[in-house]
Amino acid sequence: MNGTRIAMIGLLALLVAQGCLAAPARRDVREGFVHVPGGRVWYRIVGAGQKAVPLLVLHGGPGVPHDYLEPLEALADARPVVFYDQLGCGNSDKPADRSLWTIERFVEELVQVRKALGLSRVHILGQSWGSMLAIDYMLTRKPEGVVSLVLSGPCLSTSRWVADTRALVARLPARIRMVIEAAEASGRFDSKEYRQAVDEFFRRHVCRLDPWPDCMNRSARRVGGPVYEHMWGPSEFTVTGTLRGYERVERLEEITTPALFTCGRHDEATPEASALYRDRLPGAQLVVFDGASHEHHLERTALYLHVVGGFLRRTEARTR
Repeated sequence: MNGTRIAMIGLLALLVAQGCLAAPARRDVREGFVHVPGGRVWYRIVGAGQKAVPLLVLHGGPGVPHDYLEPLEALADARPVVFYDQLGCGNSDKPADRSLWTIERFVEELVQVRKALGLSRVHILGQSWGSMLAIDYMLTRKPEGVVSLVLSGPCLSTSRWVADTRALVARLPARIRMVIEAAEASGRFDSKEYRQAVDEFFRRHVCRLDPWPDCMNRSARRVGGPVYEHMWGPSEFTVTGTLRGYERVERLEEITTPALFTCGRHDEATPEASALYRDRLPGAQLVVFDGASHEHHLERTALYLHVVGGFLRRTEARTR
């Protein structure tokens, strides 16, 4: 992409309100619930009247509801954009049964959502944990009708994620590192000091906007804590949950669906890790957003929408 084009896109970004984009009043919206194993999940389809292949959005976490991904509603000018809150967070049911928090059940949940909403042909966008869910769906169910994959801030190897985030933690100021080390040594992660240390990591590598946009704050307020802690752990860089053994790099070559990886230059899902995944998935592409981190769709909204929208249009045209 040449410098003039980037400059024009950058100018456009200045004209877009920082953070979340409100859906135009006339855009068709449909909401409801789908019954899945363990309860009901809430969905929202924006641009329900559009005819192009829908985009199904898988949020991160596990347990971080869809709100922070609202800027993707702008893509509904061309196609339906489908959001849903996975079981245990946001507008969906929040059962107390910990046995429900498995990647296999979340894959089955995705199967049921797609079936209930009639998404016979679909693009899938997975952000963070959503990328893990998307890849396991493709590997275990080998579904038909998936036109493309967009994997933003991907985590397809927990061991690589831990190594990368540990390297990022090592660059934090010494006083912050000491708090993190003390919490991990004691197993106590509920102190004010530890939360402040995690917040500093977030400001550098998760969302660099100050202040955070409203949609990001809404997701933070409605996190499914039990899901996140059971499957991941107490923080982004301390993994004690059931996903600590998640490793899919060696199987990516099994997937032939066109794929786009995206990450931020300062992302906890590092450009180096994202390039590794790109290289293992045949024909995949990677775009790195300078000056951005894990929530690069919020930090570089106009450019992100331009890149993703163009990829969806091109892949759709080739498979029509």
